[in-house]
Amino acid sequence: MQPSVQLRNARPTDIDRCYEIEISAYEGDEAATREKIATRIAQYPEGFLVMTRDDNVIGFINSGCAYDVVMSDEAFKELIGHDAAAPNVVIMSVVLAPEEQGRGYARTLMEAFIARMRAAGKATIHLMCKERHIPLYERLGYHYVKPSPSDHGGMAWHEMVMKL
Repeated sequence: MQPSVQLRNARPTDIDRCYEIEISAYEGDEAATREKIATRIAQYPEGFLVMTRDDNVIGFINSGCAYDVVMSDEAFKELIGHDAAAPNVVIMSVVLAPEEQGRGYARTLMEAFIARMRAAGKATIHLMCKERHIPLYERLGYHYVKPSPSDHGGMAWHEMVMKL
């Protein structure tokens, strides 16, 4: 990681920039709304890790926690059913500003996120991704579970999990 790049929990002042990055990276309805991002920061800032350069957000991972993970549960994206004490983490977004992609930052961000969740005593991390991202997540230590019944944003998704 370059010395000028930092990691920290998201703050309410990051909402607009995170939303800007979210809509630049995800297609159509698959991007979270500004309101969902605000809710995620407000309700679970320790699960919302941002990467900054000169205190400008360039990427982030956000998540919630559940006792029973149902990856196709759309309400969970608004943190309905989220419980910070639950052992299972569900990642909702992993995103870098387009101009920051291809520099290894996604790996840096994910490795730091995994370390934080492990230190917090979490048992698993779950995520959904597009087929083209399966090899990336496998290299990071995730295991393929199954095609997801979710059609979020009209896209085909695949469920993956990492045991911590």
